[in-house]
Amino acid sequence: MDKIIGGKIAADALIDRGVEYIFTISGGHITPIYQYLENSKVKLFATRHEQAAVFMAEACTRMTRKPAVVMVTAGPGFTNALSGVASARLSNAPVIIIAGCVGLETAEKLDLQDMTQLPVISPMVKKALVCHNQERIPEFVDMAFRYAMNGRPGPVYLELPCDVLNATVDMSKVKQWGAALESKPVDIKGAEKIVEMLKEAEKPIVIAGSGAWFSDAGPELTKLIETAGIPLFTMAAGRGVVPDTHPLCFESSLAIRPGASLVANTQSDCILFLGGRLSLYYIFGDIFRKDAKFIQVDIEAEEIGRNRKVELGVVSDVKYLVAELNRIIKERKLSSTLQEKFKGWVEAVKTADANGKASAKPMWESTNTPIHPLRLAKEINDFMNREDDIVVADGGDTATWMGMTRTIVRGGHYLDYGLYGCLAVGIPYANAAKLLNPDKRVLLVIGDGSVGFNFMEFQTAMRHNLPIVVVVANDTLWGMIAHSQTLRLGHAIKEGTEIGLVHYEKLVEQLGGFGAFVEKVEDIKPAIEAAFKSGRPACINVMVDPTTISPGSVALANLGGYKA
Repeated sequence: MDKIIGGKIAADALIDRGVEYIFTISGGHITPIYQYLENSKVKLFATRHEQAAVFMAEACTRMTRKPAVVMVTAGPGFTNALSGVASARLSNAPVIIIAGCVGLETAEKLDLQDMTQLPVISPMVKKALVCHNQERIPEFVDMAFRYAMNGRPGPVYLELPCDVLNATVDMSKVKQWGAALESKPVDIKGAEKIVEMLKEAEKPIVIAGSGAWFSDAGPELTKLIETAGIPLFTMAAGRGVVPDTHPLCFESSLAIRPGASLVANTQSDCILFLGGRLSLYYIFGDIFRKDAKFIQVDIEAEEIGRNRKVELGVVSDVKYLVAELNRIIKERKLSSTLQEKFKGWVEAVKTADANGKASAKPMWESTNTPIHPLRLAKEINDFMNREDDIVVADGGDTATWMGMTRTIVRGGHYLDYGLYGCLAVGIPYANAAKLLNPDKRVLLVIGDGSVGFNFMEFQTAMRHNLPIVVVVANDTLWGMIAHSQTLRLGHAIKEGTEIGLVHYEKLVEQLGGFGAFVEKVEDIKPAIEAAFKSGRPACINVMVDPTTISPGSVALANLGGYKA
């Protein structure tokens, strides 16, 4: 029998898990795994930067709710991946990061790309694992997947030293692993208390976050709001879990969104907060009334009570908790009573929604030149009008404008950088979306600052035949920084905020893609149509007004300036 090395054991463990893609850049420390994945069922997908590989994996997990795998080499390959790892942690993305490292025998000898990796990444992931025994590699792979998906999903790190991967394995000592974990905890008594608190409320709202998406709670949430007549807002990965077009779904819960969110957040007397984080986006909880009853439901106990007193904390899976609420309401025949009680509140929220949108209408319909970035966002939203269209947003002001505009009707079909706020996610996210959904239209809108970070992922799109359409909102600035400095200092500091005019579309044309340059509103739609029709990766460079200040810039100007 041929000798089997640890690299083959690792490859076989990933194949046995049914992994479809591994996002990666090759390197000597992981070649022992590569050689046994070549021509296997697992597809090695090479990016141009390890950061982009992690971003692609993160996007895949956020769209599919399944784990995704990244593989990087030691030292600089490992450090290049770290921004993506931090982003995955705050977006609850179950990414398994497999990294090579120097051999155990050569540690601290100044071997090639030697660094101590474990203490660097341990605070950034749910669990950090190092396998020092080649016979236990399948066990460690199994652990990585279990940790990534158990409870609140998140990234897990698995380090495999290169001499472990190259060592011969005694197959008689290799155990088979593959634990299936299906645990959906529900606090029955907590559900009963929630119903009682909703009965006592006058102006309740439901806010559904990532936990609603990862637990696939859309049907249950729809039934809850229809049965009880309560307004729903969504956030983060929860956007689209109930369509924005539903009469009781009032789109994003963020107060900067034109619509009802500001009024609802500040006036509600009872907030049912499902699977979300009470972060900066809610002024750390201070946006809600001090006397409002706050009910927080999360599968992760440590999240409950962050930043605000919680009248009721419930540790539960969102889907099954909401199903239990529906059961109780039906059993106690409360539907008609609740609907009648909240009817006036729902009408008030609808009025606030209409008024909020009316205030933004002049910007959405602006015909100015340079183009108002909110008008660009509206043009994109209007064009990407199919239910299965996927829109990605990246950039400071640019992502803010798109988030204020996008109508989301299906979960997992809108991606932005989320809570970590890391620029450069856009092209990797879009590539991942197109890879998983070759028959769907994928459009990325990105700032001219962000597009520079992972620009060569355009070449990745070319190489893998991923015809994404990228719209660059080009204000020739690091706009959010320039505007926030102007608000705070009275002027923008030139070095560090000015980029200048770059013809990104011409660079993409040189790579073999489609390019278009747009300066007028009426040319936006024809350019997008032509880009999709080209069937190639495309870049539409749109000149937008550099003087327009987004609510995100205003918030950034106040960063760290909160008063006691």
